[in-house]
Order: sequence, then C-alpha cells, then structure tokens
Amino acid sequence: MKQTLTQSMAWLHTWGGVIVGWLLFVIFLTGSLAVFDQEIDNWMQPELPAHHVSDEQAADRALDYLREHKADAKQWGISLPGERTPALQASTGGRRDGVSVTLDPNTGEVIPVRDTAGGMFFFFFHFTLHMPGMFGIYLVGAMAMGMLAALVSGIVIHKKFFKEFFTFRPAKGQRSWLDAHNASAVLLLPFHLMITYSGLAIFLVIYMPAAMDALFDGNREAFFKAQNPAPAAVEVQRPGTVEPAPLIALGPLLKQAREVMGPLGGVSISNPGQRNAEIMIRPLLGNRIALAKGQGMRFDGVTGEQLSGPTEMRPSVLTHRVISGMHFAQFGGYPMRWLYFICGLISSAMIASGLVLFTVKRRRKYASESRVAQVLYRGVEALNVTVIAGLSLACISLLWANRLLPVDMAARAAGELNVFFGVWALSLGHALFRPRMQAWREQLGLAGTMCLTLPLLSLLTVNSPWALPSRLGVEGVAMVIGALLLWTGWKIAQPAVERAPRKKLASMAEVN
Repeated sequence: MKQTLTQSMAWLHTWGGVIVGWLLFVIFLTGSLAVFDQEIDNWMQPELPAHHVSDEQAADRALDYLREHKADAKQWGISLPGERTPALQASTGGRRDGVSVTLDPNTGEVIPVRDTAGGMFFFFFHFTLHMPGMFGIYLVGAMAMGMLAALVSGIVIHKKFFKEFFTFRPAKGQRSWLDAHNASAVLLLPFHLMITYSGLAIFLVIYMPAAMDALFDGNREAFFKAQNPAPAAVEVQRPGTVEPAPLIALGPLLKQAREVMGPLGGVSISNPGQRNAEIMIRPLLGNRIALAKGQGMRFDGVTGEQLSGPTEMRPSVLTHRVISGMHFAQFGGYPMRWLYFICGLISSAMIASGLVLFTVKRRRKYASESRVAQVLYRGVEALNVTVIAGLSLACISLLWANRLLPVDMAARAAGELNVFFGVWALSLGHALFRPRMQAWREQLGLAGTMCLTLPLLSLLTVNSPWALPSRLGVEGVAMVIGALLLWTGWKIAQPAVERAPRKKLASMAEVN
C-alpha cells in the first residue's frame, strides 16, 4: 500500500533519528559543556589566583618577564586576563612552535599550573569526536544533516504544535516520556534549527569546497586573503630596518584600542627592541555577535603611530561570521551563555528520550523474534545506556581525574583523557553484561553521586578551591546535574502506572 507523506516522514524521523541519535547526543552534551569551556579550564587549574588588575598593569608585568627572560625572541605574545580567563600568559614564537608561561597578574611571577585537558577538550570533541585528521569534522557534518532531516520530518508529522507543547500527562510511563520528548522538541525548535544550520555553515568551505576550488584552484590561503577588503584608511609603509630602539609604553595604545574595539584579548609584538617593531592589539573574542578572530589594530612599536585599524568585513564575510558567532554564543555575555547551556541540556534530554522510546516501543516485538534479532536489540539497548549514562559518567570522571592524578605526572593531560575514554569503554562492558534496568540505575547513580560530591573532592584535594567564583559555579552546576541524574535513575526504575480506561471503571462501579 502506498504510504502518505506523513507516514514516510514518520519512518524517516524514527529510523533516521535512532541512527544518528547516539552521536547527536554526544555532540549536544559536549557542546553544552563547551559553552563554559573557559570556566571549566579555570576549575581544572586551581593554581590560578583571583585578580583585580587592569589591562595596562597586566601587560606591563608580562613585558617585564619577557624583557628579563626572552629578550632575544623575535615574537612576543601576551594573553590578557579577563572576566572569564584569569590567567596572564606570556609567550614567544608562533602559534605552532610557541612556548608560553602562566604569570600571576598581581605579581608577575610564574605560576606552576597543572597540565590538563581542560574545558577545551569538550570544545574540540564537540566537532571532531577526537578523531584523527578531518574525519571527525566530516562525520559531525553528516550528523548535522541527519539532525536537519529529523527536524524537518518531525515538523511534518507533528502538525498540532501548540497542543503537543501544552500536553503533558505525568505518571503515565511511556506516554509521559513521549509528551516530554514532543514538548521539548517544540519548545526548542528555533534553537535546534539555528544551532544545526550554523554548525554546518561554520565549515562551509570544508563541506562545500567546489566554489573555492573553481575560483582559487584549491588555494585556501588565497581564498581567505581575498575575503579581506582593502586595508583601512590608516596604512603606513615602513622600511625594514634592524636598528635598536626602545619599545613604546603599551598603556596608551591599549587605551586607544579599547576605545575602538571594546574589551581586549591580547597583544602581539614582533621584533621587540628594534626600529621595525610592530604591536598588534586584538579584541576579546565573544564581545560581539560577529566573530572578531583575525581583527585587530596595528601600531609602530617605537613611535606608537597607528599603522592599520580593524578592517571592515565584506557583507559575505560578515554574514558568515555572524552565523558562526550565533553558534558559539559570542554575544550577550553570561545570560546568553546560560541560555545556550540550558537549551543544550534540554536538547540532550530530548535526544536521549527519543532513543529510549525507540527501544521501549519495540521491546515486546523483539522478545519474540529470532535469536539474532534479540542480540541486535540487546546491543541497541546497551548502546543507549553507554551513550547516555556512560558519557555522563565519563565527563564527571574527567573532572575527578583532574583532582586525583598527581600534579607533577608526566603527560598528565593525556592521563586525564585515558580516564575519560577508559570509563566510557567500561560503561559499555557494564551495559552489555548487566540487566538493562540495573545498568541504567547503577551508571546514572554513580554519575549523579560523583557530581554531587565534586565540591567535597575539591575541598579535600585543593588549597583554596573556591578562590574564583567560576569554580564554585562549576561545582554548583555539577551538583544540580547530579541531582537530575539521580532523579532520572530513580524515575526510570519505577514501574509504569497503568490506569484502567474510563468505560471499564464505570462498568466496575455499576457491578459494585
């Protein structure tokens, strides 16, 4: 019999959703954590102190260190501390071969901070899945396309949006989970469409390189160079002399740049101590909706004359950077980051509920199928436990490893990642050999308990664990998530309450 469009879309939504659902849950959960990657970095490096110094004071202390220890370097770099990043870093060399140290912004002394995977692990894992080369990026792109297909098919099969949004029947077992799945999908539909489309747009050149190959013969450097318009009105050409000359004070230049670009992120100085020295001051990323990466103001390092200013982006480039900034929550400050974080967690719960509902709906059917079908179905249920509960357990285990591994351990960051992937692998073995409901309860219970006791772990292992408010915030959020995990583990273990239909209740009343 020929299927209707709605039936076809329902089939696509169900099977397309379960095929990409596991990876989508991983992408959404780690992406939600990556919203606060800097705050997690701060928590995972408890040696960083609080500070109340200005950009000028921090830059002067970094310059004092560089002059004393790296006077012969051709390139100096300074990462200024800010609201989200308390670390003051001084570096030499380029991006690939550079060496950096962390300084105390208050004193300028070197701080021996522990080596850690940090919150940036969640950021990179979100779009690479920790896979080599470009394979992870292409796989995440395929999952985003699958997400778009699930969203469009979900819109087609769920015609009564408002009714499903306001419909929630508690204590009805599978029906309640389906209501929650539908309501969260409808509530966050604009967010899902935006975050999925913008994620694809970020890697536009990678996913759709045909135009670049046709216009620039595959030369990416020429492509990105062509995106920048003509230099700003102030553009001074200088001879490449190598005569010694003192570096100008950074204070007035930082003030001038801050008036034009807003909060500042860092300073780069090329050829310090020479007549051809140049100073590049960069704005703080996340200060506006359009990504400001690559923007900045360039000054003569001796006279302080402005050589070039922040360039005005072409409309096409500006559009792409605005879309990218929307994905990264590069605007709105902490209120916007909290909104993205909460929406990300609800989206993760929506995907998880869809995966669980898929198996619950087919449990009785596969119980009477062949042995092969039963084994495959058992594998699907084990993967559900591993992806949903196991990943949550692995994430909190990474934070525990940060506190428990020796501070002076060699390759310490790699050791933290070994704990993360090791716990995740163990969760798969546990899900395969334990009864289904017990596996859910035990993994969710352990993850929730570890989240709730994270502040106690910090108190026992770190001096002044809450010197920075962001660290207390990380542990507070972990406790809230831990309580939710424990509640979920308790809730799924409760037997479904079956209520008799009204007609049956009425007939029973007549008999009595």
